[in-house]
Amino acid sequence: MSLKIVLLFVSIASLISIVIGYYLRLIVSLGQKGSMELDLKKMMLEAKDKEKAIIDEAEKKAEEFLKNARQEIKQKEEDAKKTEERLIKKDELLLNRQTEIDKEVEEIKKRIEEIKSIREKTEQIEGQKKEELIKIAKLTPEEAKQEILKTVEKESEEDILVRMKKLEIDGEERLEEKAKEILTTSIQRLSNSVSSDMLTTHVTIPNDEIKGKIIGKEGRNIKSFERCTGVEVIVDDTPGSITISSFDPVRRQIAKSALEKLIADGRIQPAKIEEMVQKAEQEIAKIIKDKGEEAVYETGVLGLDSRIVSILGRLHFRTSYGQNVLAHSVEMAHIAGMLAEEIGANVQVAKAGALVHDIGKALDHEVVGTHIEIGRRILQKFGADEAIIKAMQAHHEEYPYETLESMIVQSADAISGGRPGARRDSVENYLKRLKELEAVASSFKGVEKSYALQAGREIRIFVTPSEVTDLEAKKMARDIAVKIESELKYPGEIKVTIIRESRTIEFAR
Repeated sequence: MSLKIVLLFVSIASLISIVIGYYLRLIVSLGQKGSMELDLKKMMLEAKDKEKAIIDEAEKKAEEFLKNARQEIKQKEEDAKKTEERLIKKDELLLNRQTEIDKEVEEIKKRIEEIKSIREKTEQIEGQKKEELIKIAKLTPEEAKQEILKTVEKESEEDILVRMKKLEIDGEERLEEKAKEILTTSIQRLSNSVSSDMLTTHVTIPNDEIKGKIIGKEGRNIKSFERCTGVEVIVDDTPGSITISSFDPVRRQIAKSALEKLIADGRIQPAKIEEMVQKAEQEIAKIIKDKGEEAVYETGVLGLDSRIVSILGRLHFRTSYGQNVLAHSVEMAHIAGMLAEEIGANVQVAKAGALVHDIGKALDHEVVGTHIEIGRRILQKFGADEAIIKAMQAHHEEYPYETLESMIVQSADAISGGRPGARRDSVENYLKRLKELEAVASSFKGVEKSYALQAGREIRIFVTPSEVTDLEAKKMARDIAVKIESELKYPGEIKVTIIRESRTIEFAR
């Protein structure tokens, strides 16, 4: 019973607590609502104040903007008015100027009419004078002109001839001086070494015992070597060397390289010979390719077929009168380029023509024909420019000079081959050429003595004064030069000098 009472009291207490909490919450909420309303009223008042301030500021800015706009419009109106006034003044000036120009044109027209009238009167007077002169002289104007010209020519014939001769000599001297200047400038600009180069065909051996190994049993090794390389090996009594003989310079170089490798290895037998020859061929092929590319790169000649460049590299192992042909061709290309620059020719064509001018010599031992013909066929086969072919084919005058570049290539060839020390020849050939030169000069009637000087670069001829006149001596010099050109082969040029000396002797007793 007491438990129930306790529970009842607890329940009543809980109910009373809930009612009290509800009322307390209601009172708190009513208080918060009142404060929120106050905040809202306060915010509204502040918003109205800000709105009024913004409106006042906007009105103030609008008034200021309108004021500035009115001032700008006023300023522009004033400027437009001033511009209009200036244009009106310019129009007035132009109208006045046009009026003045019209007056000047009218005056010029009047003067032109006056000049025409004066010219007509002058022509009439001249016509009357001509008619009077014709009546007096009984000659037409053309006949009178011819008579005057004949008289002047007759009186001045000697002066005209002297003047023509003087102009001819002066022109020749100027041309000769200009040509020498161009050639000298080109040679000085190059300043290249002209030391000659002779391809060796001798292989040095450490001792003479190696000769037996090279020959082999019953000549087995030397026969195998000759068969693989295509050269002839000469083993004689010469101490310390073996000679290799072949018309093909590339084969000689391959054989030389292979033999040196065999000697260094010490094992000389057919199988080893074939191996070394193959290695030498590969090395020489690479050298040929590299030398051809170096020559093209050095001279700046572009656009040549790679096969032409490869054939060009073979000239590295070819010599002419002791001069390396590839080095000679490269030097020629530089000279030809400088000459072409000086006289306004095509520099690239001149360089390319000079570089490949002797390309036929790389194969002249294998192909029938002159090196020029072989070179033409090589260039045509591999698509070289026709201008380059024309430039190279005339350097020995086998073909006519069709272009300016062909003359440049021929001149460059003469310069490169004729430079002191560039080429060398055997003593026998040198003496033979001098004798032939003197024999050509002595074959002419009236020649007393002839001497070949300056290593065959000049021939001096003494003639008998009683048999040869001055005019005949001049003609004889030309005839001798022509005969030398047609009968002899020589590098560069030969100067022909004829000396005619007259002496008058008297005795005083």
